[in-house]
Amino acid sequence: MTAVPRDLPVPIRAALLMLGSTAFFAMMVIAIRLASESLHTFEVAFFRNLFGLVAALPLLLRHGPGLLRTTQFPRYIFRCLIGVCSMIAGFWAIGHLPLAQAISLSYSTPLFATIAAAALLGEQVRVRRWAAVALGFAGVLLIVRPGTTGFSTGTMIALLAALLSSLVAIQIKQLSATEPADRIVLYTTLLWVPMSLLPALSVWQWPQGIVWLWLAAAGIAGTAILVWVLATFTDSQVVLAEARSRLDRYIAESHRLGRDVTRSGLFAALHAEGVQRVEISSPAADVVVDRTQATYCTAVTLTHGGNDE
Repeated sequence: MTAVPRDLPVPIRAALLMLGSTAFFAMMVIAIRLASESLHTFEVAFFRNLFGLVAALPLLLRHGPGLLRTTQFPRYIFRCLIGVCSMIAGFWAIGHLPLAQAISLSYSTPLFATIAAAALLGEQVRVRRWAAVALGFAGVLLIVRPGTTGFSTGTMIALLAALLSSLVAIQIKQLSATEPADRIVLYTTLLWVPMSLLPALSVWQWPQGIVWLWLAAAGIAGTAILVWVLATFTDSQVVLAEARSRLDRYIAESHRLGRDVTRSGLFAALHAEGVQRVEISSPAADVVVDRTQATYCTAVTLTHGGNDE
């Protein structure tokens, strides 16, 4: 579902995918704004998800029912519940706040995501990045203007949407370590439909005329955003996770009396499907033990170095 060549260097491919997702985001925002003129936010969210599911169904046809096999279903439920709440809050902001203000506040998501990544994933955030986050929140305060007449419940709803969206991003990153992108897209759109139907029924009225077109456009664009954003990191994440799993098995098997740890064994373990080249900085030579000794691994650092050209 993506048109960006896979043989491009990872940074360029990721940048093109993010640019594409930004274009789809602009399309979705305009469609939501137009649909919100005649429909309640709850219904806009439901129909966006319904048409989004229709757009995602070709993934099931391509991969077959096996795509639905997962051991992470509870995590999908949790991720989708947060996602629906974030979606409803964000759609309300798009439909009721000045559009420039709603979109500007939505860009605070990366700020919350940085904090969440450090707190929940243990990612190292350096001083320059914290400084950028602080400057970003200073910009948010300029938009929200707490203590003035410009401060409103609407701006708090927009910020809530950004906060929840950052938690969704963390959940997607965790899922993408073991789950393929197409499975995440399909389960997300599949679960969002019944979750968003319940609130929509409380304010139900059928869309009329061209509103159907705006809802369909929002749904298709929304699924395209999910596909393109996931494609920025899931390929490398899945390959890296498989390589790490194979390496862990080799290390466990080698932790026995008289069992050497060889560089050739490490190379073989790390050459999972999708790995083009392996570079090992340590150990610099085979670890050779006698029959009364056993090797013990104290730490592993595994990084993705990009694509060979």
